[in-house]
Amino acid sequence: MADTSKRGFASMDEDKQREIASKGGQAAHEKGTAHEFTSEEAREAGQKGGEAVSQDREHMAEIGREGGKSSHTGHRSEDNDDADSEEKSTRGGTPEQHANAGRQSHKNKKK
Repeated sequence: MADTSKRGFASMDEDKQREIASKGGQAAHEKGTAHEFTSEEAREAGQKGGEAVSQDREHMAEIGREGGKSSHTGHRSEDNDDADSEEKSTRGGTPEQHANAGRQSHKNKKK
């Protein structure tokens, strides 16, 4: 019997498979035969995917750790590791903008 382990779609690397599958999907849409998910089908598929992913406790723990990092850094990009990056951040406005807003506030006007 001939060796078929190096033949066929399944033996290709993932990028090549993805490229071929993408072309097939595009052709099906152009032809009008592609499946269009209803919102109900999409909801059910998302729910199944979420249930499957949530079974992987290590993956969920990693997601939680990443979320914790974001909540403690003021949602700054991870590339910005400077010690003084907090001073450079304009989230919510610069210190000068806050000072000006405070001076202009009606709550600070003397009667």
